[in-house]
Formats: sequence, structure tokens, C-alpha cells
Amino acid sequence: MSLHHQHEIPHSPKTTSAGTNPYLVPFILISCLFFLWGMAHNLDSILIPHLKKACQLNNRQSTLIDTAVFMAYFLMAIPAGAILNKWGYKNSIILGLLVFSAGAFLFVPAADTRMYELFLVALFIIGCGLTILETAANPYAAVLGKPETASNRLNLAASFNGLAAMVAPIIGSLFILSGKEYSADELAAMPDASRMTYLMEEASSVKLPYIILGSVLLLVAVLFYFIRFPEVKPPAAATQKKQSFLSVLKHRHLSWAVAAQFFYVGAQVCVTSFFIRMAQQGGGLDEKTAAYYLGVYGFLFMFGRFAGTFFLKFISSQNLLSIYAAASVALCVVAITGDGAYVIYALGGLGFFMSIMFPTIFALGIAGLGEGTKTGSSWIIMAIVGGAILPYVMGTIIDFNHDDIQIGYVVPLICYVIILLFGIRGYKPTSH
Repeated sequence: MSLHHQHEIPHSPKTTSAGTNPYLVPFILISCLFFLWGMAHNLDSILIPHLKKACQLNNRQSTLIDTAVFMAYFLMAIPAGAILNKWGYKNSIILGLLVFSAGAFLFVPAADTRMYELFLVALFIIGCGLTILETAANPYAAVLGKPETASNRLNLAASFNGLAAMVAPIIGSLFILSGKEYSADELAAMPDASRMTYLMEEASSVKLPYIILGSVLLLVAVLFYFIRFPEVKPPAAATQKKQSFLSVLKHRHLSWAVAAQFFYVGAQVCVTSFFIRMAQQGGGLDEKTAAYYLGVYGFLFMFGRFAGTFFLKFISSQNLLSIYAAASVALCVVAITGDGAYVIYALGGLGFFMSIMFPTIFALGIAGLGEGTKTGSSWIIMAIVGGAILPYVMGTIIDFNHDDIQIGYVVPLICYVIILLFGIRGYKPTSH
């Protein structure tokens, strides 16, 4: 895989006098960012069933949590790319951390007022911070070393995103989910004061985790400010003409990658957003036990990232992506047509096989773009809007089918088919 020779960072990293890689510490810190935004995304999987209960929502309304976060990716992708081009990687990352932190702290007044709209505003702000972070961190991780191993580095860094997929449900189960559930009839039969006390307690449980998250983000921002990072800029002698925001899409493999990323993120968010509800409905579990199994899903997702990084030493990125996509299609069929525990096992398997999709699609999409790498990165980040649109479609299907969660999984099934097509033929680079 080739990432263009424009970058100051050499293809073969130089070592210091002590024999250490000068890009090791920056890469470790960048990997930590993958964990932090993974925490934000995977806490959303807890928030959807939790706020559905606390704010008395239907399925479509609850998926607006995803819409708020991922619509921010769509609206902020172009500004984030402009910020990256003007400010560079380090300053963009610091800005992203600060915006991310502001959104986390806004959860306090949202919980105090039990105002769902304010929760959505907070999540939108978090999404804006995540967009800036991911627009900078993904290509930065890709160029911190040899171009031909860019996909390996992205998958390794993204493994820490997978770690968050395991940790977040555990934290959510311990600090957010109460385990207290009442039917609509039971709530209606409660005295008004008791019902309001219950709903306020449910809403307030989100405050502590997000206060801690916001504080950690501020500390990390300070750390990044004081640590020196190698900036990647085009050399003065570069002669290749820069590509406009639209013209970079003439690269067929980038256009395919944008589509594939749209459907991948949509599929992942659909699976995780309705995982707890599916475990309750299909497996007969209570919400805390269902959250535990979501943590197992997260573990398989993390393990899949590390396993994928290992497999990439022996198999090409596109072939591994195709194998994982084909397995995901099969497992999604089981989730739709299966019964009981088999449905949960199929969803857990999806965690493993979805694990390498985002970083692999990203690396294949920006391969060979040269001066268009940062612009191409913005397009792929913009495609994350799939996480705003497809879960709402899935929630609508579920509501229209009498709260049948399984039938909604036809949405991620279609997504995996499109990703499979990208892995088979859409990834092939074209030159212009």
C-alpha cells in the first residue's frame, strides 16, 4: 500500500542514538485517542436503551442519539479538514479534545433537567470534537512509518478503540444502568411524585461517568500541548498539483471507500445500538446482563482488531476485508432468522468480524492519494454520517413491525454486502 511520498516523515523511520523509533511515543499517544473516542461511541450503546427509559422514548426517538453524534461528522468533516490543513495534526487534536470535553460536561445540566433535547445538543458537540480528532488522528497514524504498513498501524491503533468497546459497557452497567425497569402500565399506576423521582434518578446516573470523561479529556489536551510531535507537511519542492475537495473523488477507490465507510459505520451503530434490546427480547435477559454481553461483544471486537493486525502480515488488506464481510453477512442472516441464544452468539461474532473494517477501509481509501490524502480523509470521515441515518431507518422498521428487533437487522445485512463488494473490486486504486 502506498501513501504518497509527499510527507516529511521518511518511509523508513530513523532511529535515535539509543536505537529507539522517534515515532513510537507519538504513535502510543495517538493510539490513546482511539480509546477515548471509542469510549464515547460505545457509551452511546448504553445511552440508547437508558435514555429511552429515562426520557420515555420510542425506538426512532432513541436512535436520535446516534443521529446527533454522527450528523456532526457529516457537518464538521469539511471544517475539520480545513482546520487540519491550516493548524496541523497536533493543534487539531488539542482542539478536538477540548470540544469533546465541553460536550461531556454538558451532560450535567441535561441530566439535571431530564431534557432529551439538551442531551442531543451535548452529543452533537461531542460528535464535533470526535470529527476533528478522527480527521487528524487517522491519517497521522497512517503516515507515522512506512507507507506499506499503514493499514497495520491503523489496525493496531484501532485495537484500542476495540478495548473501549469492551470497557464502556462494563462502566455503563456499573454506573449508568440501574436494573430497574417498569412497564408503561406500571409507570402509569405510580404516584406522580414516585414516577418523577424514578425518572430523575435514571437521568442523573449519567453525570458521574461523563464528568470523569470530560476531566480526562482536558488532562490529555494539556499533555498533547506540552509534548513535541513530528508535523507532517508537504516539502517545499513538491510539484504535484493539489486536488480540490470534489476532484479527489475522481479516484474511484476513494469514492468506493466513502460508500463502504458509510455503510460500515451504519452497520456497526445499528448492531450496537440495538444489542441490549435484542438481548432482552431474543435472549430473555435483564438490562444489566444484556450490558455484560455487550461487553463480551466489545471484547470480541477488540480481539478481532489484534487478530486482524496479525493476519495482515500474511494476507492483503482487501482480501481480509472480503473474508470478514462475507462472515458478517452469514452471521447477520443467523441474527435475523435464529432463536434465543443463537442470536446473541451471532451478534457477538459480528463484533469480531466488523473489527478491522473501519481502519482497513480508511487505509485502502487514502492509498496513493498524495496531496489529496487529507482531503480524502475528510471525505471518509464525512461518510460516518451513515451512523446517523441507518440506525434511524432500522428503528423505523422496528417500530413499524410491532417492536420486532430482529427484522431490523436486515439493514446491517445490506451494509455488509456493499462492504464485501468494496473488498472484492472497489478498493482497486486508479491514477489521475
